[in-house]
Amino acid sequence: MQQSGRAAAAALLAAGLCAGHAKAAAYDFVPAPQTDLNRVYRIDKVTGEVISCQYGLQEGTVGVTLCFGAGEGAGPQPAGEYGLIASKHEREAGVFRANFRTGDVSVCYVLEEKVVCTPQTGPSAESGAAAPRAPLAAPGPGRPQAPGPGTTRPQ
Repeated sequence: MQQSGRAAAAALLAAGLCAGHAKAAAYDFVPAPQTDLNRVYRIDKVTGEVISCQYGLQEGTVGVTLCFGAGEGAGPQPAGEYGLIASKHEREAGVFRANFRTGDVSVCYVLEEKVVCTPQTGPSAESGAAAPRAPLAAPGPGRPQAPGPGTTRPQ
């Protein structure tokens, strides 16, 4: 009887440690791929909310941590299993937010002291092709390039 009591206690302890570990893993962090930018993005793995922080110089101190809260599109999304993916593009200041349950993705980056994200999108379920979206104008003379993947904004 003592053996089964010890086994039960060990099982409860293990379950408690696993539950504590699950709580501790509520966020994920990914650095921006831009090689000259010391910025990290944080995502709430359940809600998909994204914020960003970076180091900043402040005279007379060791510096400060500057954080940018969730702005347009970066706030909580429908419950899911979210994560961040950094591209390998060395001049990219943003990251991709992925919902691993649905396969939808969006792009998040810092704009005017807030993290903003494009709407979540993915292939349409019926055709396997990209879901229809508003047409995108190609950058060209007289047309500014949209921020996000492949572009950077000074911060």
